[in-house]
Amino acid sequence: MEKLRNYIAFDLEFNTVNDVSHLIQLSAVKMANHEEVDNFDSFVYTDVPLQSFINGLTGITADQIARAPKINQVLEDFKVFVGDHALIGYNSQKSDLPILADNGLDLFGQYKVDLYDEAFERRSSDLNGITNLKLTTVARFLGIKGKGHNSLEDARMTARIYETFLEFDDNKQFLTHQEGVISNNPFAGLGDLFD
Repeated sequence: MEKLRNYIAFDLEFNTVNDVSHLIQLSAVKMANHEEVDNFDSFVYTDVPLQSFINGLTGITADQIARAPKINQVLEDFKVFVGDHALIGYNSQKSDLPILADNGLDLFGQYKVDLYDEAFERRSSDLNGITNLKLTTVARFLGIKGKGHNSLEDARMTARIYETFLEFDDNKQFLTHQEGVISNNPFAGLGDLFD
């Protein structure tokens, strides 16, 4: 997994009608030295009726969408927020990035880590055979709290999962190093006994 100190974790919510996905919320958290330093969160106007299923899933209301800025403004603001930062997401290659690209904002080149893929790789090790790989399930397993299907909360959970995986990797590297030191020195277990 690529190790990033500074990055942006992002997520979006969308309303699919007649096989077309309409962006309704776009959010991100900016991380610097593994701490959240800023965030972006905006609902997105669309005149496409909000599906009741999406309202129930996300809690986003038709009124919030009706009062939101138009998509061109939201994407322009988001592009400024992202700048040239590396991006991470959770299964974003399949839906989030294509939806942004369909609306004129191509961020595929800045996308560095997909946490869904990482969770899949770690399923039998760090995640102890977890039953499913939904963002909220993985977060809950790792002790990370958050409300699913709110893009700002999802972006924060994504960043926290990434930070936890980094910590796991650091711990494994430390243990591997310690095992190497001990196996190369038959007296290593005696510590400072002869100092």
